[in-house]
Amino acid sequence: MTSMHPTPIAVLGPTNTGKTHYAMERMYGHASGMIGFPLRLLARENYDRAVARLGADKVALITGEEKIIPEKAAYFLCTVEAMPLDRRVAFMAIDEVQLAADPERGHVFTDRILHARGYQETLLLGAETIRRVLESLYPGIEIIIRKRMSRLNWSGQKKVTRLPRRSAVVVFSIAEVYQLAELIRRQRGGTAIVMGALSPRTRNAQVEMFQSGEVDYMVATDAIGMGLNMDIDHVAIAGSAKFDGRRTRGLSTAELAQIAGRAGRHTKDGTFGITDTCPMFEDEVIAAIEDHRFPFLNGVYWRNSNLDFRSPDHLLRSLEAPPDHAMLTRKGDAEDHLTLLNLLELEDVRVMAHGQKNVELLYEIAQVPDFQKTYTDSHMTMLARMYSHLVRGETLPNDWVAAQISRLDRIDGDIDTIMTRLAHIRTWTYITHRSAWIGSSVAALVDGSKSWQEEAKHIEDKLSDCLHTNLTQRFVDRRAAILSRRLKDNDQLVCAIRTDGTVLVEGEEVGHLDGFTFTPSFSEGDIEKPIIAAARKGLADEIRRRVQAVVASADAAFHLNNQGQIIWRESIIATLIKGHTIDQPRAEAKPSQMLEGDQLKAVADRLTRFAADMPRQKLEKLYGLLDENLTGMARGIAFQVFEALGVLPRRQVADLVQKLDEDGKRQLAKAGVRIGVDMLFMPDLLKPAQIEISALLFSLYHGEFPESGPPPAGRVAIDHIEGVSDSYWQATGYRRIGGRVMRVDMAERLAAVIRTESRKGIFRITEEMLSLAGATRDQMQIMIEDLGFIVSGEEASADPEKPAIILFERPAKPRRNPAKPASGDAAKANAKNVGAHKKGNGRDNGKGRSDKAAASKSNTKPKSPAPKPLDPNSPFAILAKLKSK
Repeated sequence: MTSMHPTPIAVLGPTNTGKTHYAMERMYGHASGMIGFPLRLLARENYDRAVARLGADKVALITGEEKIIPEKAAYFLCTVEAMPLDRRVAFMAIDEVQLAADPERGHVFTDRILHARGYQETLLLGAETIRRVLESLYPGIEIIIRKRMSRLNWSGQKKVTRLPRRSAVVVFSIAEVYQLAELIRRQRGGTAIVMGALSPRTRNAQVEMFQSGEVDYMVATDAIGMGLNMDIDHVAIAGSAKFDGRRTRGLSTAELAQIAGRAGRHTKDGTFGITDTCPMFEDEVIAAIEDHRFPFLNGVYWRNSNLDFRSPDHLLRSLEAPPDHAMLTRKGDAEDHLTLLNLLELEDVRVMAHGQKNVELLYEIAQVPDFQKTYTDSHMTMLARMYSHLVRGETLPNDWVAAQISRLDRIDGDIDTIMTRLAHIRTWTYITHRSAWIGSSVAALVDGSKSWQEEAKHIEDKLSDCLHTNLTQRFVDRRAAILSRRLKDNDQLVCAIRTDGTVLVEGEEVGHLDGFTFTPSFSEGDIEKPIIAAARKGLADEIRRRVQAVVASADAAFHLNNQGQIIWRESIIATLIKGHTIDQPRAEAKPSQMLEGDQLKAVADRLTRFAADMPRQKLEKLYGLLDENLTGMARGIAFQVFEALGVLPRRQVADLVQKLDEDGKRQLAKAGVRIGVDMLFMPDLLKPAQIEISALLFSLYHGEFPESGPPPAGRVAIDHIEGVSDSYWQATGYRRIGGRVMRVDMAERLAAVIRTESRKGIFRITEEMLSLAGATRDQMQIMIEDLGFIVSGEEASADPEKPAIILFERPAKPRRNPAKPASGDAAKANAKNVGAHKKGNGRDNGKGRSDKAAASKSNTKPKSPAPKPLDPNSPFAILAKLKSK
């Protein structure tokens, strides 16, 4: 392990010790320098810093997929694999050298530890875990230990939804990335995504979204542990095991510390913990991470770099050569080694692989990366074709390269599809940077590209931007994220309400305000919590103004619909519900997330007063029955008319009416009560406005809300509606007779006309009857029968083409002594009359059905509500007590 250059110096310590910054400053002090980083992102990040300090003409960037090499470049920022070790530089540094123990890439880091040298100074940067290995390889090596600039404290186990802002959740599979990102989007507004499968451009865009504060959370794979510098306050580890490409294994304490160490920047302390999906860490593991104490590595991976290209067999034997040091373990299954073996299994390739030059070319082809990490037959076929062209001294055919690249120039598809295309185009970006492989003809290029490098980079950038957009659309609710952040910053939110009720908070449309009800506007997958919280905060002043306006409003400002909902300023703010008595409904304010407890009470109290006063204001004449100085029987009748909302069948108070003297009748008439033959009613309550209120009071108390509502205003008669009870019609001031529903005053007039006709004996349906009821003859026949008259027979019509005329009469009053059975002739006559009645009902009523069917259907009376127990506080109970005395 000797070298003509000075022995390297090891700069070791945990994360956030400033090792990289120290190396960059040391490099600037030399005339030339080179640093190898573990990630392309880190190389690019430090390249940008160097350019800002030294100028673009002095700094080069070299990665597997990107090369920027100015003619006068003196400083080279590279990925470890892409370091041009043939360049002589004064300063050399390798970052994260403990990755020499990584099963996949460790042999590359070990090679750089052993062979990458600056002729003036070489630094090996990494964790203290590699100290024993370095001391064994370089006895007496100078080791500088740097202390962490901030503390790293354990914060325990938390659910993902309970994590603090500026948190990074680290998982170990793409499926887990998507799962947790979806959860954070729903609960916290969104998250950035960082994983190795993303292109550098996409990762940069996602990181910038986190750094700028557009989102406060990040979900990442363990790639985040490799020195990415971000403003992370807390790292939550979601698992303790990972699949390393070969097997699922537990993470070492040092690996956990590398991940946890991303929390905290410079002198700002950070915290780490685990999610509820991760097994609890042992106390010893937690203490080791906090104190940065980890076991030393017992060895690193190594592969012979002194390769023999005389033949494929010589090359394979040199790759499989054993190490000569106890700390080194041979790496036997590196990706390029496996690819070489697969290519040599192809007969055509093996035939062409003869001579040192051709074998060297084959090994270079085997190093072309498959960024999908699948190494499928299609990848091998592509490499074999490339070799077949290049081995003959040709460049890759322009039309073939064009076909391979252009098929990837598509941005349709889902996230996984875009990521697959990105992996393929990154492979082609790598290929196009090998200038000896690619022809100079660019005739097939589009988009103004001057080379295949530019074309591949152009497509990679386009796919990367598309992937970033898709990730953002899927995992970030920008509106919710912005609102959530402003809420947590405790800022005063700027809120505006359009005339149509649309609510804007901080310029973002968040929903619609109707009265006191806020309805958030959601797209698919949007989260509710921050939007509701932002609306509550932003609308606080407007809600307070509206509460004050409701409390100060006169009763005239409130309106009712037929469902008992109270409307204020065209918005439903409450609903009337059943009260203790039919005339005393209660108001129930509409639930609202916008109203505080005291505000809700203030609104409810005001609407309760409205509910109490509204019936008295609308039904003033009805309430006059309680205020009139009525006495005796008139008082008892008035109470019952009041509780029946102004319309009462006479049979229910027949005894009281019979005993009513002339003075009592005058009292009731003065109070507005008309005593009809069949009904007691109040004409003043038969107006549309009063009918609507009476119907509503009945519906609220009995729970019957016919879809049709009360009869249309101005209509004195309508067809009966199936399912509507007689009690409902009565409460609205109407009475069902047969299949027709008539306003009670008109029903009284009709009944009077029919009784007048019946006094003549046998009578017929008259035009006056039909006019009053607005009924057909068939309907009127059923109505007359419903009023207690019977069909006595029929007579022929003057027009032989018209049906017979039905005749009616009063039913015979029952005799006190049992009547004898009818004689034969009489019985036959009665049967004939009944038959005629039935026969007459069979006529077509002009509506496509028989009279019989119509009569049968119309005569079906809906059941009235079952009588309820007497309220001891009601006027009926008081009247009953008076009677008992």
